[in-house]
Amino acid sequence: MLAPKVVGMVPALRGKVRPVVYLNRRLSTQEQAGPPDSPPESQLPAVKVRRPRKDPRGHSVLLFPGQGSQFVGMGKGLTKYPNVTEMFSAAEKILGYDLLTLCLEGPEKDLLKTVHCQPAVFVTSLAAVEKLHYENPQAIETCVAAAGFSVGEFAALVFAGAMNFSEALYAVKVRAEAMQKASELVPSGMLSVVGRPQAHYKYACLQAREHCKSLGIEDPVCSVANYLFPDGRVIAGHKQALDFLQQNSRRLEFIRAKPLPVSGAFHTELMASATKPLREVLQQVEVRRPEIRVYSNVDGKRYMSESHIRKQLVKQLVSPVKWEQALHEIYERMQGESFPQTYEVGPGKQLGATLQKCNRKASQLYAHVDVTASE
Repeated sequence: MLAPKVVGMVPALRGKVRPVVYLNRRLSTQEQAGPPDSPPESQLPAVKVRRPRKDPRGHSVLLFPGQGSQFVGMGKGLTKYPNVTEMFSAAEKILGYDLLTLCLEGPEKDLLKTVHCQPAVFVTSLAAVEKLHYENPQAIETCVAAAGFSVGEFAALVFAGAMNFSEALYAVKVRAEAMQKASELVPSGMLSVVGRPQAHYKYACLQAREHCKSLGIEDPVCSVANYLFPDGRVIAGHKQALDFLQQNSRRLEFIRAKPLPVSGAFHTELMASATKPLREVLQQVEVRRPEIRVYSNVDGKRYMSESHIRKQLVKQLVSPVKWEQALHEIYERMQGESFPQTYEVGPGKQLGATLQKCNRKASQLYAHVDVTASE
């Protein structure tokens, strides 16, 4: 049912937004590991062996936040930067509502809805990139890697030249609508958990599922949905399972167990019904190999091809976000080697906080691009 609509919509989106500065950026010949047309498999060894060593202090990494970072007022003052007004105007045509006004004025209850906050975070994050380029163009020109948390992965791929802004936003729209529908099928949610070193999260989830079975719930879901930092997890699943974890948090060696203000159990099997609409729309949009390294939430590894991107973005819906693992991949260094400058582009500073817990040395070169610039 979705595919015919997508077939007609996607081609019309191409060319709606003129290429923003970061889509025009191309890697220098020194940064390219092999011929532009060579397959990714043949480039991988060359990257490790033939790429000349450079001082990482001259490079940057961009991190894009996900759902939960949104707040009323984000985007204030950003329209004065190049391309931002155009981006929000295109978003209004694609989404069918005034996204900029929703970001600036709310109401908060509407911005919190999955169908609204995912596009809002996506567009605001890319608007923050425009601000960063205006104030510090070298940060964009020297960027060697990017990663995004959940929906932030779409923004990272657009920044890396792998997807067109308008088409990616339409895919985010379809994704958000499908996830909203999936979350309405069964009472569910997400629980932010910080545990002691001896905590066993998978065993805790197993106990919660057994509890649900005792209540008569068939095929209960409770699993780790986000790996944030050492001893920091988000667990998602049936509401009864999360209630069990909260009530037994001390016995389970949890220091903190706090419900998140989201509508469903994202990145678990309860999102299975959302995979088909997203798969269909991703088959229709143009996807290219990223110009810089972009890391997947599914396994923390870099994307290698167009088909890999399509496959992983769908799998991401029902798989845990391995953010901690991705950070280890991005910031792995030989002893004594310097770290790149890191910029969090988008609302909130949660990714900077997780970086500090995962890699204290890398976090010393972290900066947040404020999305509430003064008018």
